[in-house]
Amino acid sequence: MFRLELKIPPVALVVLFALAIWFVAQMNPWAGVQIPGKEWVALALLIAGFALIIAGAVVFISAKTTVNPMTPRLATSIVSSGIYKLSRNPMYVGLFIMLAAWVIFLGNILSALLLPLFILCINRFQIIPEENALLEKFGDGYVDYLKSVRRWL
Repeated sequence: MFRLELKIPPVALVVLFALAIWFVAQMNPWAGVQIPGKEWVALALLIAGFALIIAGAVVFISAKTTVNPMTPRLATSIVSSGIYKLSRNPMYVGLFIMLAAWVIFLGNILSALLLPLFILCINRFQIIPEENALLEKFGDGYVDYLKSVRRWL
C-alpha cells in the first residue's frame, strides 16, 4: 500500500472516481432519484469546487511554494493564510465538491456511496503522506498548524 502514497495525482484519482460514479449510475438506474433543478445545483457546486481549487493555488503561488501535490518535500513554507485559515486542504475539498456535483447531476443515490471512499483514498494516499513530509520538514511549526486548522472543513 505504501507504493501508492503520493503516486496517483489527485486529479487522476478524481477522474477515476468520476468514471466509477458514472458506471455505478449506469448499471443501477433503479437507484435514480429526482432532484429538482439538479443541473443548476450541480453547476453551482462545480463552480464552488473550482473556486476553492483556484483560491488554494493562488495562495500557494503567492507564497512561492510548490503547488504540485506529488512533491510535498519541495514545499518552501507552511501556508496558513487565506483559505488555508479554514482548511488545510481546500483544493481537495474543491475536488470533493466537484465529485459531489457529478453525483447530483447524475441523480443516482447509489453512486453517492463512492464519495466517502474518495475521502478515504485521498486521505490515505495523498493527505497523510503530505502531512508526514511537512512534519518532517517543518516540525513544530507544522504541528501548531495541524492543531489550529482542520484537515477538511
